[in-house]
Amino acid sequence: MDVILPKPLKAGDTIGFFSPSSPATAFAPTRFMRAKAYLEQQGFVLKAGQLTGCSDHYRSGTIAERVSELNTLIRDPSIRCIMSTIGGSNSNALLPYIDYEALKRDPKIIIGYSDVTALLLGIYAKTGLITFYGPALVASMGELPPLVDETFASFRDLLCAERQQSFTYSVPAQWSEEMIDWEKQTAPKSTHDNRWEFLGTGTVSGRIIGGNLNTMTGIWGSEFMPEVREGDILLLEDSLKGIETVERSFCHLKLCGVFDRVSAIILGKHELFNHRGTGRTPLAVLQEVLNDQEMPILNGFDSCHTHPMLVTPLGVKADIDFDAETVSLRGPWLEQ
Repeated sequence: MDVILPKPLKAGDTIGFFSPSSPATAFAPTRFMRAKAYLEQQGFVLKAGQLTGCSDHYRSGTIAERVSELNTLIRDPSIRCIMSTIGGSNSNALLPYIDYEALKRDPKIIIGYSDVTALLLGIYAKTGLITFYGPALVASMGELPPLVDETFASFRDLLCAERQQSFTYSVPAQWSEEMIDWEKQTAPKSTHDNRWEFLGTGTVSGRIIGGNLNTMTGIWGSEFMPEVREGDILLLEDSLKGIETVERSFCHLKLCGVFDRVSAIILGKHELFNHRGTGRTPLAVLQEVLNDQEMPILNGFDSCHTHPMLVTPLGVKADIDFDAETVSLRGPWLEQ
């Protein structure tokens, strides 16, 4: 399948937003309005999906209503970027009903994270369109400065620049996983000094594929899960999980032979990981599951549930230089 590239964003373009699972615009209206105003201040036009403000308890609407919302945005020629409002648990329900042919005719930037992994990977698998693991409207763009400004800087640098053939990520100086009631937050979150661990030597090159570890189990073995190829770089991240769940998920990949095919793993920060009293980290769990199998690992990458969030194109080749401790994209990921 040929790779399809969306066009870069520019000032004045329209970003459509949708709620494929959790009803964040309903349960966090203050944060939603702050996020919408923030992107409008950056020069974009925001167009609401039809389920904005709606709630069906754990989700924004029925499967039919949610896919109708997404397809309406896909078919709208004025919209150049489609951004999720948040994740949830049930985005995979939409996959059989998406208008993939419309996306092929009019490619758009599709961006989100967490449960939206199912849609990003499914769209890439069915169309070849490069999709973007990156900020969601309410969850990411509703954060307060300075963290939201760093998230937006990554969004701008990756998605608003023309003729990009390469890009090297910078390590954010600070990061946060502090949990604050979204409707009561009035001050910036507390932060930690940041660092990435480069566990390997030399340079590894490969196609980036992956996303939220827990979500991928909901599409594994289906036509909507791209094949993990020999030499791929596997992006993995998760949030609010216990160590027992993370071990099971890593073992699932081991049993499926995924670790025998990939050339390296990018492990994102795990938001509020519950080590169940063990004191162990997701990295330690992964290394135990690998059982001394040689595997270069970049640990602590900031394309995850923590703030700030870096945009990561899925389906694009990258270089990880473990000696120089750099991560670079080798494009293009946008139409030139």
